Amino acid sequence: MKTTVVKDSEVKRAWHLIDAADKPVGRIAVKIAHLLRGKNKASYTPQTDMGDFVVVINAQKVKLSGAKEEQKLYKKFTGFPDGLKLMKASEMRVRHPEYIVYHAVRDMLPRNTMSRLIISHLKVYAGAEHPHAAQNPQPLKI
Repeated sequence: MKTTVVKDSEVKRAWHLIDAADKPVGRIAVKIAHLLRGKNKASYTPQTDMGDFVVVINAQKVKLSGAKEEQKLYKKFTGFPDGLKLMKASEMRVRHPEYIVYHAVRDMLPRNTMSRLIISHLKVYAGAEHPHAAQNPQPLKI
């Protein structure tokens, strides 16, 4: 068997549109992480950025199962003593609804330099409008 290694110049990137309304955040995040890494392509190479661009709309209406709306905590540390900031998922949905989906996808990517490049291909919007109409993103059903 012959192993093929895809070069950066040979990568073909597509644009996908995902409507997150009333869908579980974990199931959406798994699909998005696979698309961002390029694992859906037959010529997948882990050391090459082969992933597609993903646009997520209606992130404000994403579904959290069980009691996660009131029990799930998002943590942020400022670096100062006593600088741990905690925010419930219900507060996060009001202040930064895009962060719920962004955080779930980011945590499903490997912790390396490649993931910091890959996560920049994710575009999350709270409402139904997005500025990427010129790229003609194809709707993806989940």
